[in-house]
Amino acid sequence: MSTPPGALYLVPNTLDFGTDAATSPIEDVLPASVLRTAARLTHWVAENAKTTRAFLKRVDAVVPLAQPLQALTIVELPRPAKGARGSTADLAALLDPARQGHDIGLISEAGLPGVADPGAALVQAAHAAGIEVVALAGPSSLVLALAASGLNGQSFAFVGYLPVDASARAARIRELEALSRRTGQTQLMIETPYRNEALLGALLAHLQPATRVSVSCGLTLPTGFTRTDDVSGWKARPIKLPADVPVVFSMLAG
Repeated sequence: MSTPPGALYLVPNTLDFGTDAATSPIEDVLPASVLRTAARLTHWVAENAKTTRAFLKRVDAVVPLAQPLQALTIVELPRPAKGARGSTADLAALLDPARQGHDIGLISEAGLPGVADPGAALVQAAHAAGIEVVALAGPSSLVLALAASGLNGQSFAFVGYLPVDASARAARIRELEALSRRTGQTQLMIETPYRNEALLGALLAHLQPATRVSVSCGLTLPTGFTRTDDVSGWKARPIKLPADVPVVFSMLAG
């Protein structure tokens, strides 16, 4: 009698990766059911093994792990060269424990795996292999920022990072504003934290005065906040963004 295959569990991580700010207790951010599931899993596929071990230490302080941390299998997702696609064979091999009957946890450095995250490729491979995929509830900075922004939550798009080059970034901002005005669609973007101020400055410099801009900084952290205002309001009441805390930027043309 063959062993039934395991499932691929998409385990949410906290949103405080890489910040020096005070963090919230993990049980205040993730549901108890997620902590229990994470504690029992012995096979993991991770964006980063080091941060996954740090995550599991936090879990262990609330729900004891089924096995010592050193005994867990943690494998990192392959990192394809820039512009290249990962090997399908490499991804298939990561699912071997599930074929042998073990449940696997997939985890990102922050937030939900598979959402603005390279883990989506493994999820696709699991579906192709007939392996059950189970998404667990947890924080997504993009969804939390959109909900808190007051902008259009019925139609929205995540556009990732904008160009670093000033002229290319300005052109992209104007392009996204025109798209937002034409479709009524909220545009969400992120930036490397040390460039938070530069992106906010560029948005305020190149967007029209009536366009609304929302900044969600340090979501789920004790010091986190969301502020939404039109460009004129931002210019009249400026703030300084931290250079070490993740920010989600959203905008909707007026």
